Amino acid sequence: MSQIDQVLTPTTHDLGQFEVRRVLPAKARRMVGPFIFVDQFGPAQLDLGKGMDVRPHPHINLATVTWLFEGAIDHRDSIGSFSTIRPGQVNLMTAGKGIVHSERSPAAERKAGPKLYGMQTWLALPDGREEIDPAFEAVKDLPVIEDGRAKAIVIMGELWGERAPTTTYADTIYAEIVLGAGGAIPLEEDADERAVMLVGGEACVDGHLLNEFELAVLQPGRDMTLESKSGARVMLLGGEAFQTHRHVWWNFVSSSRDRINQAKEDWREGRFAAVPGDEKEFIPLPDGTPKTITYP
Repeated sequence: MSQIDQVLTPTTHDLGQFEVRRVLPAKARRMVGPFIFVDQFGPAQLDLGKGMDVRPHPHINLATVTWLFEGAIDHRDSIGSFSTIRPGQVNLMTAGKGIVHSERSPAAERKAGPKLYGMQTWLALPDGREEIDPAFEAVKDLPVIEDGRAKAIVIMGELWGERAPTTTYADTIYAEIVLGAGGAIPLEEDADERAVMLVGGEACVDGHLLNEFELAVLQPGRDMTLESKSGARVMLLGGEAFQTHRHVWWNFVSSSRDRINQAKEDWREGRFAAVPGDEKEFIPLPDGTPKTITYP
């Protein structure tokens, strides 16, 4: 029996200064656990004076998770949150019944030529909790597991006997794993659905070679070993399988098409709250069927 249940190849968006690789949602699979959107961007070195500018845009019925390997991003949202995201810190923004946010390169980073390398993921909120109040948290004190040539940061959920303090709404696992040459770490059978993404270097799962930036969905109910001969960076994600369908349109996720249509109308008519300190710009509602992308 293969260790890999399914392999998803990302769609790459070339944004000039950097590339974004989207692997979820895909035609072949919509979710892995609560993860319904997975983007990987960079590594990139932007020109002096340039930066990432994701103008204010809305979300409903989901939570966004931003994780950086390199660089920094200023987050602002309509409930008044401000945070500069840096490596080692997870930003969790819960949209719930509705939130607007922007993500931009800090001024100091622009002067030096910003680096961008990281992950942007969305979590669908479970049944009965889709319309909770919006919230934001930036968590720095995350568990780190180190064993010789293997290091793992638990970003969300419980892994290797350690639990991250980050809020979860459904059973969720999320971790960054860095392996040195000859390093290995167990991938325990601890979630309904699990997947790994190689974001740098070389690695395999029980001898199955991973291709860079592909999402390898692992067979459920099996313990496996992730290892590398020469060194690697790998993301592990997953959690409980959702029993009800989620619809995705632009930046909106919901179990109800009617709710998404309402959100479209609310954004078109300016009913969402503004982002303090970033009120001058916004991303207009797309015409027709949009690509689910919020980058410039």
